[in-house]
Amino acid sequence: MLLAARFAKVLTLRLVTLLDGAIQRLFQRRGATAPPSALASGRVVGELVFWVVMLFFLTAAMHILGVETFTAWMHRVLGYLPTLVVGALIILAGFLVSSLARDIVIAAAPLETASRRLLGRGAQAIILVTAIVIGADQIGINITFVVIITSVILAALLGGVALALSLGARTYVANLIGARYLRETYRVGQRVRIGEQEGRVLEFSATAIVLETTAGRMNIPGKVFNELPSVLLVGNSADEHR
Repeated sequence: MLLAARFAKVLTLRLVTLLDGAIQRLFQRRGATAPPSALASGRVVGELVFWVVMLFFLTAAMHILGVETFTAWMHRVLGYLPTLVVGALIILAGFLVSSLARDIVIAAAPLETASRRLLGRGAQAIILVTAIVIGADQIGINITFVVIITSVILAALLGGVALALSLGARTYVANLIGARYLRETYRVGQRVRIGEQEGRVLEFSATAIVLETTAGRMNIPGKVFNELPSVLLVGNSADEHR
């Protein structure tokens, strides 16, 4: 058994090293550092493998010693282990994929910081809960009640995400619409006054107008077209558009 424990320990260390390296490379490809929670998952898998190996050697030892009752019980346990391992791997994969999806959503969503984080957490929760439900079903746990509770929680979560998106995207959409009307009303090179800001139009972006002012280059969000007076300056006269 001492040799078995030594063998299991060496195997576990090798496996944890391989998993840590794979996880770190996965995050480095996205220009990020692997969080401690992701690295901890590799250690969990390593501990699981350690005890599986120990159970295997313990069963073999009991069989050699002739302890039939314990041997029969261990055979049943070992027969159930593949199902347990598959379920645990599904949950582990769900954890890793959900963390990756959260980071991608936070980085890619064109929303305010708080809304991006909320949307990322929502995506992470949906993927993780789905993986847990599938993994539990694979293991053989009766998940009917869990599915009902999960459905209620997901419905509430999706409602909150939809509300956050509608509130967070409001400013972005207003800037898009305002910038479109600014492009239709003015041209590059014209002098304009928007609210208290005056300058020459340098360019238009998807959500803003860029002016060259006495203070320097100024980005004015498109939504001000619907909120402040805008004036096209011609010589010493001014033609007011709002």
